[in-house]
Amino acid sequence: MISLVPANLNDLERQAEQVGLTLPIEQTGIWAEYQKTVDGRRPWGAYIIKQDDETIAFISLIDFETHGYHYLRSVHGPSWVAKPSPELEHQVRQALVDEVRRKDKSIVFLRIDLWDAEGTVPVLSTVPYNETVVIDVTGGDDEIISRMKKRGRRDVRKSLRECTADCSDETELATKDFSQYYELMVETGKRDGFTPAPAQDYTDMLVALGPKHCRLFAARDGGRVTSWSIVTINGTHAVRYYASMHTDAMRSHVTDKLLYNECCILGKQGITEYDLMGIGNDFAPSLKGLNVFKTKFTEDITPVAPGRDVPIKKGFYRALTMLQSIRRSLRHKENSGK
Repeated sequence: MISLVPANLNDLERQAEQVGLTLPIEQTGIWAEYQKTVDGRRPWGAYIIKQDDETIAFISLIDFETHGYHYLRSVHGPSWVAKPSPELEHQVRQALVDEVRRKDKSIVFLRIDLWDAEGTVPVLSTVPYNETVVIDVTGGDDEIISRMKKRGRRDVRKSLRECTADCSDETELATKDFSQYYELMVETGKRDGFTPAPAQDYTDMLVALGPKHCRLFAARDGGRVTSWSIVTINGTHAVRYYASMHTDAMRSHVTDKLLYNECCILGKQGITEYDLMGIGNDFAPSLKGLNVFKTKFTEDITPVAPGRDVPIKKGFYRALTMLQSIRRSLRHKENSGK
């Protein structure tokens, strides 16, 4: 029998630790506090998930209000003690649906991360992924290089020989003034075809999570920032959440030097795993452009459960899907006419 035991996030983290699980930062109290600072978001509830008397998973849900409706998002949730069978995952998913229907009539759908897609639908927005690259950053600087693919070792060593940029932790500087980092993100967006969030969003993230859980690393050449990344940290796990670089710095392998320095710094601080946050494949073709860079830093690809939508108000959700389809069709016609 599946049961959802309501819990505050301190209890959630403590019980996860007791079963040997480091929760993703998005499932923690500090993340929920950060989400409170974002317009239209609020922590909705957290649960310890049990099968009979055994703890099998944890989940923290955030209420998103957008375009006049509400949905619940749990990034990397449920967090499982062990990978579930499709049957067990389905039972937990149904228990969550039943709990949401009982507790909150305003919720249109759940967006949670699931191994098995049966009975769910692709997400209305965002780009989910089902594979990522996780770098082992234990054992010291030389060990980190030794575990890379051949081309990764080659590019990192070339960057250490030839790239003149200095790499360091600039969290404090970025918190005080994010303007130079944001200029670089805007340039990256124009080059790679995306629109960055407002500058304040990045600053808010650094401030709300604090230096224990969020760091900014940067490469500077001649005093100019040429590449930077924002990294989240929880327990022994780190994630490269955002990254940016100057176009004219590509040939100097500045990102290779910066990422390697991040690995070394994080490893010295007790981090064991550094997640580069998603690569492309047939499931996520729009991310394939990331693969050449990310996959050279480890021999292994790590499968993850991707985000899926679970409709609660099915009629409302169908209407949202139809509206999105119409908008995409109109955009396609506009682009075709240019």
